Amino acid sequence: MQATSSPQALAGVRVLDLSRVLAGPWCTQTLADLGADVIKIERPGSGDDTRAWGPPYLKDADGQDTSEAAYFLGANRNKRSLAVDLSTPEGQAIVRKLAGQVDVLVENFKVGDLARYGLDAQSLLAEHPGLVICSITGFGQTGPYADRAGYDYAVQGMGGLMSVTGERDDQPGGGPQKVGVAVADLFTGMYATVAILAALRHRDATGQGQVIDMALLDTQLAMLANLGSNYLCSGKVPGRMGNAHQNIVPYQVFEARDGHLILAVGNDRQFAKFCDVAGRPDWAADARFATNAERVRHRELLVPQLAEAIRQRPRAEWLAALEAAKVPCGSINSIGEALADPQAQARGAVVDLPHPLTPSLRLVGSPMKLSATPVQYRQAPPLLGQHSRELLREAGCADVQIDAWLAAGVIA
Repeated sequence: MQATSSPQALAGVRVLDLSRVLAGPWCTQTLADLGADVIKIERPGSGDDTRAWGPPYLKDADGQDTSEAAYFLGANRNKRSLAVDLSTPEGQAIVRKLAGQVDVLVENFKVGDLARYGLDAQSLLAEHPGLVICSITGFGQTGPYADRAGYDYAVQGMGGLMSVTGERDDQPGGGPQKVGVAVADLFTGMYATVAILAALRHRDATGQGQVIDMALLDTQLAMLANLGSNYLCSGKVPGRMGNAHQNIVPYQVFEARDGHLILAVGNDRQFAKFCDVAGRPDWAADARFATNAERVRHRELLVPQLAEAIRQRPRAEWLAALEAAKVPCGSINSIGEALADPQAQARGAVVDLPHPLTPSLRLVGSPMKLSATPVQYRQAPPLLGQHSRELLREAGCADVQIDAWLAAGVIA
């Protein structure tokens, strides 16, 4: 486990995490990596839904499956778990007590659900006006879809992403595709993190808390980025382009003699360098291909010629020559190859933490590299209720009361 001698940017910030699955936990894990003390509230018995989303599961020292799903492990490090039954008045009182001792509360309950427990934003802010509350839902707190449950897959479809992901309809395998990871969830978690940090700055300056209303659909629409702008500027609806780029040519996957590679030419100078490597300087001199705008207009003519030329040489030969010429390119790695890549290893892409059920738990590390307040990996993702007693003691609860709650099933 990484040493904790360096200061952390969010040291002293406490977060009450009532979220589950991915968008909320991704946000709170990011805050925890930066030093926040995150208290993860979970259901006794089952906990976060993703604890059961396996296989694969973490294996113990004997190589046997444990109860800890890899999915859960990927989004919950640096947190402490308190298992509380929110359906009980005692459980609700515990969470209300903790809400008064934290800076941030993150939740992803359906709109209005927390009001049943007296844990809605209006009630909490009335009692704790400096609290920052971040609510994450599929469609937000307002609008005609506010009451709907929202899931990443559905939002990728509704938000336009699947309309531009996948091979063209006129190509083999054409049709809409979701992205291989839950990007709407992950982006929402990251936008939520940014919003929370902004709200904390405002709170520190004014003493005023606030409510952050994050929605997966809002995030998905925002992350259409240049494609959303393309449509708004032109009125033309972008379609699926497979591995090609809507606005740049050549910027796609090509097949070499023995495998695939990515060619990512970003400007006309790079295209001219590619043409030299390919032995076809005439392409760069051709008015139809000399500028990116003309290459986009004439992609149907140019790309087949590029594809035929690239097929003539082995992938390694192309990559070596293009890298030497400073033409952006790359291989297409499996996840295993990507994590084992020397650059990924040098950047600390994989971290190793001791876990209560195994001596070594390997996780994908944080990409944030801060020189003065580096990310620290203080503890592995928690077992369900691992810190219940510890956290309640810190909150000022007596052992006799904690024992009574344990006996009654209020906590676990």
